[in-house]
Amino acid sequence: MSLTMRSTFAGQSLAFKPATVQNRVARVLTVDAKKVCDLTGKKRNKANSVCFSNKKSRKWQEPNLQNKKVFWEEGQRWVKLRICTKAIKTLEKKGVAEMAKEAGIDLWNVPFEDARPQRKAFLAENKGKVPVARNPRQMKNQEKLASSKKQPRYPVYEEGGRIVYILPGMEEMIFGKKDEQQQAAPEDLELKITLTE
Repeated sequence: MSLTMRSTFAGQSLAFKPATVQNRVARVLTVDAKKVCDLTGKKRNKANSVCFSNKKSRKWQEPNLQNKKVFWEEGQRWVKLRICTKAIKTLEKKGVAEMAKEAGIDLWNVPFEDARPQRKAFLAENKGKVPVARNPRQMKNQEKLASSKKQPRYPVYEEGGRIVYILPGMEEMIFGKKDEQQQAAPEDLELKITLTE
């Protein structure tokens, strides 16, 4: 659709198209408050900071949040929560299980540290071993696996705590020298003191 208009100044005809109205989609942004107590739901408060001349300017009053590990008896674990100091006082009276139930939190889905005696015994028994998932594609025939020249790599912990995959037989090359140096060091170090008159 084009409209033609006659210009009064030059006597020429001008053609133009009217601007099309674009459909704008309204965007709705939902922002979750980051600083919220896990158990009580306490959030920041909007307040005024009042100066000497009684002028008011907006400010936020943040809750006093602390990262705490709380022992949950039923689950035998240390549960990691971000809670305010008011909730810490209430925890001592009510307990974690009851407060989590009121807040609608499933404590089984919260980050934790395991405190079961069986788990501690297992970790002490397997100290230094890297936990590895079972491989469903692993060779089932043990005779064929034993006669194979290829040997699979396996994970070990490095000094910095990094996991490194090595071949069997490389342990002495990597870890053996360090152990020999540590054992030999105390014997080699002797202090010799000579007195001269």
